[in-house]
Amino acid sequence: MAGNLPTGSRPVVDLVAATRGGERRATARLLSLVEWGGPLADEVAERTWMALHGGVAGDEAIPGVGAHRAHVVGVTGPPGAGKSTLVAAWTTGLVERGHRPAVLAVDPSSPLTGGAILGDRVRMAEATASGVFIRSMATRGHAGGLALAVPGMVRVLELAGFDPVVVETVGVGQVEVDVASAADTVLVVVTPGMGDAVQANKAGLLEVADLFAVNKSDRPDAADVRRDLELMLDLSDLTGHGRWRQDTKTNKRSRPAVVSTVATTGAGVDELVDATDAHLAYLEAAGTLAARREDRWRAEVRSHVDHLLLGFSRGLVSGLSAGAGAPAAVARELAAGLVGGTEGDR
Repeated sequence: MAGNLPTGSRPVVDLVAATRGGERRATARLLSLVEWGGPLADEVAERTWMALHGGVAGDEAIPGVGAHRAHVVGVTGPPGAGKSTLVAAWTTGLVERGHRPAVLAVDPSSPLTGGAILGDRVRMAEATASGVFIRSMATRGHAGGLALAVPGMVRVLELAGFDPVVVETVGVGQVEVDVASAADTVLVVVTPGMGDAVQANKAGLLEVADLFAVNKSDRPDAADVRRDLELMLDLSDLTGHGRWRQDTKTNKRSRPAVVSTVATTGAGVDELVDATDAHLAYLEAAGTLAARREDRWRAEVRSHVDHLLLGFSRGLVSGLSAGAGAPAAVARELAAGLVGGTEGDR
């Protein structure tokens, strides 16, 4: 089904060109193709990559769009923290500053039907009205599909000229941490009254966060949440698990920024925009932005390799029976046939 998803009357090469020219309908179509996966998604991936970076297709030399790349910001955090409302207020403010933000909002899918509510579009109505491009996608029940689709969809939005590109996750399970592999800057949103500072620590979010927003900070216990969060960040530096910044000039270290916000009123949103811009400037000044993007590229390659090997292994295993032997021994034999030896042989 995925590979046969129709492109309408326009081939992918035309959709890519139209997206590069700013046509939103073509952009939306390419996003759908990437989300559904299959051969057409592979074609979109190859052509958008060439359109951004330059390359050769057949006898045709395709110039890239230049050195500029969109700032990709991942937004995650526990459910109920007000992520969508905060993103709506934040991106609306970016439009007022002359930016062209786009939001890729990931919603959870039903494990039974595969359907998703995709309610982020409802909560971001104000941002949509201001001109923010918002696209919802479903997790389809597993993080693997997310890891495959999100980088490709980010590239489509980048090609369309959007900057920054915000990836907001569902705030559930491993997907929270996986967003870090698709972003230059990771924003974790927490809120008072839910034990979020502790939950963020348990989920490993302290290890991937570049900055924090304590949303709903007009609540009485917001100061306690911020204090606990800053304490955990200090401890994370001692254990080596936090993303502290190292000033190359002064050699001083600083913890990830913590911004207090009230998304429903807009309080703290300007400070959040400034903190996000400051983190990008830090990455550029420290020379680590390119390294992060190289890591993102490698993570995407690994996701595709994992996907291909998983499909291949399913085919191998489907014809086996329990009489073949102990599962671990059979798996090692199959792996040896796939890669020419197991990890222990090398």
